[in-house]
Amino acid sequence: MRTFAAEPEDIGTRIDVFAAENSDALSRSGFKKLIEEGNVLVNDKAVKANYKLRKNDIVTLIIPEAEPLEIIPQNIPLDILYEDDDVIVINKPQGMVVHPAPGHYTDTLVNALLYHCGDSLSGINGVMRPGIVHRIDMDTSGVIMAAKNNNAHRSLAAQLAEHSITRKYNAIVYNNIKEDEGTVDKPIARNPSDRKKMAVVPGGRRAVTHYRVLERLGKFTFIEAQLETGRTHQIRVHMTYIGHPLLGDSVYGPKKQPFNLKGQVLHARVLGFIHPRTGEYMEFESELPEYFTRLLDNVKKL
Repeated sequence: MRTFAAEPEDIGTRIDVFAAENSDALSRSGFKKLIEEGNVLVNDKAVKANYKLRKNDIVTLIIPEAEPLEIIPQNIPLDILYEDDDVIVINKPQGMVVHPAPGHYTDTLVNALLYHCGDSLSGINGVMRPGIVHRIDMDTSGVIMAAKNNNAHRSLAAQLAEHSITRKYNAIVYNNIKEDEGTVDKPIARNPSDRKKMAVVPGGRRAVTHYRVLERLGKFTFIEAQLETGRTHQIRVHMTYIGHPLLGDSVYGPKKQPFNLKGQVLHARVLGFIHPRTGEYMEFESELPEYFTRLLDNVKKL
């Protein structure tokens, strides 16, 4: 069961659309069936799929538990930046999936965490995502945290909801960004014409990305992007929206990508949060990985 409070930008959104955008447990059609079965509540009352959210609505999703899968602990080396009894901070390599999903039930960060941490991971997000508070894409490298108990998980999740966690990324994008810095404040939702993708959509959830130019590289620009909010694929969608898709991103950018890249060139460099037990601010930084620095050198030679 998951509960959400309707934010101002959600007012007027259909309940089936809202449910699909806020949970990847089911498709929109799956949520319609869930609504018909009375398992989607607004203010503790069942509603129809065409119900439109109002101010102060509280939405409850009662999602039947999937067939339990045994997630196997695997002895996968982890680059641990910090660990104590409450949190563990990992430098994730490019190409590693964060949590098991169809097609990726092994070799994920969760498989590695289960081996390293044993039973000491938060259970709030269920057996498929033990300890996982937030995630980064498979092809994105860099800093990610996990919670080792439920109290830590609740604290970190609240900080994410309040947009108080520091998240800075480095990326290489297409084209020369003329201004030295800027902000993209555009709502993001599922792409109406392709539900596997996100897009800037009027009436979507508010999304804010701050960016600044680190170096201009002719046909490309090396940037830092800082998230104020944390929507799915936010940096990729926002930079594409302003005409600067990420190098390597064949989903939101050109289908043909140079340099034989494995995915978008995006690195989660800085992660900062208030420690859930001590109340102290902690910040962690991951240096640019070798694939990124090598690419920077190649781009400079063009």
